[in-house]
Amino acid sequence: MIAQANGRPITITGLGCYVPDHVVTNDDLSKTLDTSDEWIMERTGIRERRVAADDQAMSDIALPAATHALEDAGVQASELDLIIVATVTPDMAFPSTGVILADQLGAADAAAYDLSAGCTGFMYALAQGYGMVAAGLADKALVVGGDVLSKIVNWEDRSTCVLFGDGAGAVMLERSDRGGFLGFELGAEGAGGVHLNLPAGGSRMPTTPETLAQELNWVHMNGREVFKFATRVLVSSAEKLLERCGLTIDDVDVYVPHQANVRIIDYATKKLGIPEDRVVVNVDRYGNTSSGSIPLALADAESEGRLKPGATVLMTGMGAGLTWGSALMEWTANGRTA
Repeated sequence: MIAQANGRPITITGLGCYVPDHVVTNDDLSKTLDTSDEWIMERTGIRERRVAADDQAMSDIALPAATHALEDAGVQASELDLIIVATVTPDMAFPSTGVILADQLGAADAAAYDLSAGCTGFMYALAQGYGMVAAGLADKALVVGGDVLSKIVNWEDRSTCVLFGDGAGAVMLERSDRGGFLGFELGAEGAGGVHLNLPAGGSRMPTTPETLAQELNWVHMNGREVFKFATRVLVSSAEKLLERCGLTIDDVDVYVPHQANVRIIDYATKKLGIPEDRVVVNVDRYGNTSSGSIPLALADAESEGRLKPGATVLMTGMGAGLTWGSALMEWTANGRTA
């Protein structure tokens, strides 16, 4: 699916993020795993990650991120029409984390739900939020992306546990006078889902003593195949979207790729021909936070003064599904028109 934005502009008017306090470094992991800081850094570029407390669920890390986004936009929770939470680690199967978050915020009139698209979740949710506001079904949409992957990884499996961290980000979407989103490109390859999944715990394979004994309730990943997929779609999705919007890579001022692995980011950056100083990278500090990855990187770019009014921002994610998605936008002053 690829589409160029039309009609009245819709933009990000508020941005917020949150990561747990607890930091787990590579040296910490080397105390219980056959690994080292050098081994992990060489293969992933990750030096540390944040890990939620035992009593922290997805809604607990989503709430501060959402609150900050509302404050940044100057919006009251009671004004919200829509809340979308992109996550693969909801508090529970149902009710959704979206409705739990709506209740915590005091958004009594908002429609709320969860969206599952792996690490691409935030990009899918952005497109859905945009579509709802563009169609006039909502005036103010809150889009949250985040995960507590520490709850579903096997901390004895160095092929997965070194990669992931916990965190969340949120954005407010509203109509604007100019700027904002220029287009979206989304896609999926369901046949590749076997390469990154959590086999047990759903209706296909409910949790049993046998699934627990076989460690099927943890994340399973074919790293080689996921790497091949990621390096391909990060490039192809961005190129297709830029072409559809009549722009080139030279027009991109800020590139925000999914923070999965620095080797994937470096490959895509070089293949696309984007100068390194235009690329946002924070995987070294947070690891792969799944749906929280791109909004956390956006928040870093904003704090560094890189999201200037008029800047063309390209975001591209990919993840379980296998899925991918890109969004292109013109950043607006303080999230709004100048």
